[in-house]
Amino acid sequence: MQVRLQKVLSQAAIASRRKAEALILAGRVKVNGAVVRELGTKIDPSCDRLEVDQQLVQIPTEMPTQCLLLHKPTGVMCTRHDPAGRKTIYDLLPASFQHFYYIGRLDFNSSGALLLTNNGKLANNLSHPKFHVPKIYEVWVRGRPSPQAIAHWARGVTIDGKPTLPAQVKVLRVSPTATLLQVILQEGRNRQIRKTAEILGFPVIQLHRVAIGHVTLGHLPVGKYRLLTPKEMSNFADYL
Repeated sequence: MQVRLQKVLSQAAIASRRKAEALILAGRVKVNGAVVRELGTKIDPSCDRLEVDQQLVQIPTEMPTQCLLLHKPTGVMCTRHDPAGRKTIYDLLPASFQHFYYIGRLDFNSSGALLLTNNGKLANNLSHPKFHVPKIYEVWVRGRPSPQAIAHWARGVTIDGKPTLPAQVKVLRVSPTATLLQVILQEGRNRQIRKTAEILGFPVIQLHRVAIGHVTLGHLPVGKYRLLTPKEMSNFADYL
């Protein structure tokens, strides 16, 4: 199977994809003894010889499926490259995980649990609406939503002309000016919680995701990550 050269270099933990591109352009990469400078070059990891700075690279021919859980901070983008130069989730990860795909997103001002995986099929399936993977959020909203407003949120609202799926919404705490809600969604539309809260008249102050399916954030520090355990991975078998 042909794979892009910068992806192979990333999987081999030589460099992130962006830094791998720089290595290629600088003429520091050889494939089967020949210098390669084209970024679109593909190689067959099972038979091609790859060198960086005259050193043979051990190419991983078959990568086991891995997932990691990242505690995304606020002020960090869920993207590989941000045109505005803002910090991205990949700035928080070492070279060995730069090729991982993020599963769903958290917006710039939101924090909490974010899954990444090296398996593209798993990433697509866990993100697809038809699988209804539950996601649990703790959301501070301005004001005190009435029981009627909470029931309306749970039934669903119309966003951009399309109704949302029913959600589970529970009041966790009330302060003089704000309310902490637990919101469990079965879908992940763009900025769904923020848009719903705005429609109902209770704008979001703070949004934090505490769990994705069976994977909980727990005490993982902000900005840190961990690989999922074999038991956690076994629960994703149906998505592969």
